[in-house]
Amino acid sequence: MSLAGYPARVPSFLGQLLRRGAPVIAATPRDVPDLVVDPTPVPGWQRISAMCSAESQPEPDSLMVRACRYVVLVPMVYRFVVLPAMLLPVIAAGHAGVGLAVGMLLFVLNAATIVWALRVPGVLNESMRGLLITDACIAFGANLLVSYVDPGASVLTWTHLVGSVALWTVAWGIPFGLLLAALSVPLQAAMSVNVITLASNTLLLGVTIVTSTGALLLVGLGTRLALGLGIRRGREAEAAKVRRELHDTVLQALEAMALPAPGDEKHAAERLAELRGIARAQAMELRRGLAGEPDLPQPTTIGEDLTLLATEMAREGLRAQLVFAEIDDSTMPEARRRAVREAAREALRNTMKHSGTNEAVLRIEERDGGIAVIARDHGSGFSDADRPAGFGISESITARLAEVGGRSHVDSQPGRGTRVTLWVPR
Repeated sequence: MSLAGYPARVPSFLGQLLRRGAPVIAATPRDVPDLVVDPTPVPGWQRISAMCSAESQPEPDSLMVRACRYVVLVPMVYRFVVLPAMLLPVIAAGHAGVGLAVGMLLFVLNAATIVWALRVPGVLNESMRGLLITDACIAFGANLLVSYVDPGASVLTWTHLVGSVALWTVAWGIPFGLLLAALSVPLQAAMSVNVITLASNTLLLGVTIVTSTGALLLVGLGTRLALGLGIRRGREAEAAKVRRELHDTVLQALEAMALPAPGDEKHAAERLAELRGIARAQAMELRRGLAGEPDLPQPTTIGEDLTLLATEMAREGLRAQLVFAEIDDSTMPEARRRAVREAAREALRNTMKHSGTNEAVLRIEERDGGIAVIARDHGSGFSDADRPAGFGISESITARLAEVGGRSHVDSQPGRGTRVTLWVPR
């Protein structure tokens, strides 16, 4: 049985998670199938099957490998919390000898184990392997010792062993958890426990394996879904950024070249040289972006940004008058300055293309605890009903400012020009 091409059987990721434990969580998916994010009601097991059947990256992410160790901390924290609670009945029963000392030693060792687990790079690290094996050996030895010296305190050592079984199940998978639980049977025989206690202890270990497996599944599936969605959202954001950059650079340059300018026929040579300069500048900027080269040194204030922008617009045929007020933008992050600059460029280019005028005013002022830039023209204007916001306004202006905590407002009426207000916090 299948849905939308996805198999209904148990996927390989789920099987590997059960067999190998926490390290499998580091297998980063390439993407999330559409079925997983489809809002249409679908049985949960089918979504899980689709999510787990997604192809994984060939190499696990190093950061995820390190993060897997935090899953192993859950059983350790369990023992860290439960052991002190178990000590109180032992003390109340008058077992103040070897059993109590062993219990307190196990608590200290468990605390040291937590600290050590935070220092190793991952679950599959040799140090972590040695740590878990040593932990199990200590648990077996402590149970044998206390069973002969102070049987009344066995609850402490058995609690530690239960934590060891949970550790092995989470860190290495169900087979290792079952192996450690199976080894507890001859251990209990050596401890001379009765049949009822043997059955009770073995059942407790079984419940521990089931509980640990459930926790492993929840963390593994949740992490895989979060990674897949994060990858998908990241790709969508990157695609939107590429579209915006192409719109704001190459497309705008081509449109500027296509716009007629006064005196084109009389000054053809000058106009051709100007167009070549625009094309050369855009080609250099695009080449730097494709090659991943660092940007050229940028101005340090928003006033300098807009001055250079006005000069750039003048080369393309738009005279932008700058009106400065006394502002303090020394603490404004460069990302916000860039967002304002690019949004202002889009507003001025819209003036060139649609307003029917080649003049505009750029005013900078402090407002509402931030910096406002107002682009104003006295051109033809437009009605929101007749001309809804296109890509330039919605993405190059509104979305760009929203990414840095800013906002924008476009006010225009037919025959009365257009005012675009850009605002960003300091």
